[in-house]
Amino acid sequence: MHRIGIISDTHGLLRQEVIEILQGCEVILHGGDINCQEILEALGEIAPVYAVRGNNDKAWAKQLPVSLSLELFGIHFFMVHNKKAVPKEIAGIDAVIYGHSHQYTEQYIGRQLWLNPGSCGPRRFHLPVTMALMDIAEKKIVQIEKVELLQLSVTYPQNEQQQMESNVSYEIPPNLKKIIQTVIKDIDCGRSVDEIAARNGIRRELAEQICRLYLTHPGVTADGIMGKMGL
Repeated sequence: MHRIGIISDTHGLLRQEVIEILQGCEVILHGGDINCQEILEALGEIAPVYAVRGNNDKAWAKQLPVSLSLELFGIHFFMVHNKKAVPKEIAGIDAVIYGHSHQYTEQYIGRQLWLNPGSCGPRRFHLPVTMALMDIAEKKIVQIEKVELLQLSVTYPQNEQQQMESNVSYEIPPNLKKIIQTVIKDIDCGRSVDEIAARNGIRRELAEQICRLYLTHPGVTADGIMGKMGL
């Protein structure tokens, strides 16, 4: 039996839970939006890594392919970050691995598996934090396990430990863009999450979400943060 770890959209954040779950995998596939070389290096200490470049992987990732075809343990894989970039003709492929949407998807089109492991990086609002494990035996996919992460601890490449997430849902204020612009200024002034939440009259969970996206995506604008939130 061969086990493959399949992840995507880490966006500069590698959780300790992900590291632990990937232990014992013989190969790791990453569907893009990695955001920094340190993530690949950390994953490479666990097992060989095959990764494709996502739309947020900039100059540092120019050596990574936009798409990748490979055979592992008798299974033919095709990897790409955005599902829309999959060629119309991909004969001979057993499994298509992609990411981008942050939403776990597992479906068969004919005999072909299409798998999006979701995002195991920063949580995007109410979307679950997920990854996948695939078991292969005798050149066949015998099991796909969806793994949903519920723990709060995370590990950044800079080795900073933070507990910044909550499963609590909250309403989005109508003037969110203006709030984000103010929050960015507060972050640059070194204010804490609690101070930012109080100053802007928003839930702490929302303040955490904005802070995390701003700090893990250097140079991102208010519009960019809203886009990453799916708004």
